[in-house]
Amino acid sequence: MIFIKNSEQIKQMKEAGRITGEAIAIAGEMVREGVTTKQLDTKIRNHIEKCGARPSFLGYGGFPGSACISVNSQVIHGIPSDKVVLKEGDIVKIDVGAFIGGFHGDSANTFPVGRISEEAAKLIEVTKKSFELGMAAAAAEGARIGDIGAAVDGYVTGFGFSTVKKYVGHGVGHDLHEDPSVPNYGRAGHGPRICRGMVIAIEPMINIGTPDVRELDDGWTVVTADGKLSAHYEHTVAITDDGPVLLTKVDG
Repeated sequence: MIFIKNSEQIKQMKEAGRITGEAIAIAGEMVREGVTTKQLDTKIRNHIEKCGARPSFLGYGGFPGSACISVNSQVIHGIPSDKVVLKEGDIVKIDVGAFIGGFHGDSANTFPVGRISEEAAKLIEVTKKSFELGMAAAAAEGARIGDIGAAVDGYVTGFGFSTVKKYVGHGVGHDLHEDPSVPNYGRAGHGPRICRGMVIAIEPMINIGTPDVRELDDGWTVVTADGKLSAHYEHTVAITDDGPVLLTKVDG
């Protein structure tokens, strides 16, 4: 069932979104060679809790971290660790959720560690742009969920990249993961109609190589099957009378 939010509920969700966005921005400023993913996670948790919220991911299904922090070929759900030390040329995906006032925010971004390869930089750029195109598709009159994925997949494949099919975006609200599923691929004109009051996480996960992924023995970390780089970009998006609004975007 798709839960439609009224204007007051969307206003409440902006607080969870703000805290989520701030936490990612703060962690992003920390990204540099020599920093561990555990240090990033601690910084994220401290900020979320300082704001009176709680990390959405901590304990979710038994997840041990406050954020999912995934490096290089790790696609999503990387477990923060003091043994994972960032090095020059890495790309690191930071995925954060915050819960306050009965609602969640959910957002992710991919950060370069120092100087990265041209291919890695292009991957990050294309992933972010594919999100923007997906959101634009959601804004069109009469849009359906399939239009988002068609826009994302159609764009990234033009660069020889591939869209992860096994994991998708989703609705956000009282629960971290709600209906509808929001795939990053699909057929335009298909799927549930996008309407005012829907709140969804649009989150392209884009690989340099094949779309195939596998889960490691830790039961969480998802990596590319071919060992090539992956990037991730996500915002919680509310559909309003004025068009899509990024609830997790932080200005400045």
